[in-house]
Amino acid sequence: MIKQTLFFTTPVSLSLKYNQIEIRYKDVEEVITRPIEDVGVVIVENQMVHFTIPLLNALADNNVAVIFCNAQCMPNTMLMPLESNAIQQEVYRFQIETSLPTKKRIWKEIIEYKIRNQAALLDLLGRDGKVLKPYYMNVLSGDSGNREGLAAKIYWQQMYGQPFSRDRNGEAPNSLLNYGYAILRAAVARALLGSGLFPAFGLFHRNRYNAFPLADDVMEPYRPFVDYAVYRIFECSPAACLDKETKQSLVRVLFADVKMKGQIRPLQVALSMTTASLVRALKDKKESIIYPSFV
Repeated sequence: MIKQTLFFTTPVSLSLKYNQIEIRYKDVEEVITRPIEDVGVVIVENQMVHFTIPLLNALADNNVAVIFCNAQCMPNTMLMPLESNAIQQEVYRFQIETSLPTKKRIWKEIIEYKIRNQAALLDLLGRDGKVLKPYYMNVLSGDSGNREGLAAKIYWQQMYGQPFSRDRNGEAPNSLLNYGYAILRAAVARALLGSGLFPAFGLFHRNRYNAFPLADDVMEPYRPFVDYAVYRIFECSPAACLDKETKQSLVRVLFADVKMKGQIRPLQVALSMTTASLVRALKDKKESIIYPSFV
């Protein structure tokens, strides 16, 4: 089932009643309701949004990704449930006991998928995706040859030209990419929790200040779906800013159709399939993680 995304940009009071989210706007008598079971992501941008504690607990119980934005309207914090899967303890043990060779094998697969999807996107945009073939065909265990980094430099130059540099604090469309990746990261974290995985146990990313390194690992092959959405926005309006319409366009990436194992599925569903495959790969050490192909 495709889950809804609720986006709050104005002051509002949110509470719980009969397993429904009650939405009350200031000076408006009408009360809007949404079943919690139909909601997958809640994005809170306005600093004057009020939650009740019972609602926050209910959202956590239903594994809803609640994303709080900072004063600059950028995703900053996420509500994470402590219990989200019936076999959570068992899956945690798989993660803790995973050997280094298994982690390196899975990371190799992740990088191959990522570069393949980058190449497919370049082809879709009329660029030369074949220039990335030597990179996704020669990824070593653990990507010890840094094919990801080498491919990325070529990829971004193909997308936006020689002067462009992918930098969180760089010029447009970097701010759009930052926002899209933050939303994707939260959705990946939600899928990981739903599969019983702990986002703090990463495969490759190991920053001590990063609470969700596994989400950063798993999201890599999904980044080109955000890149495509940003490219279309930027192509139409190079001066595009992070206004409400742009943000909504980036959030809609979660509902984009993707090709998963020969079938078309919403990206949100594909995320759950990917995280479930990761559990299997950690469990028996031979299974491969699965990802959608860009075309």
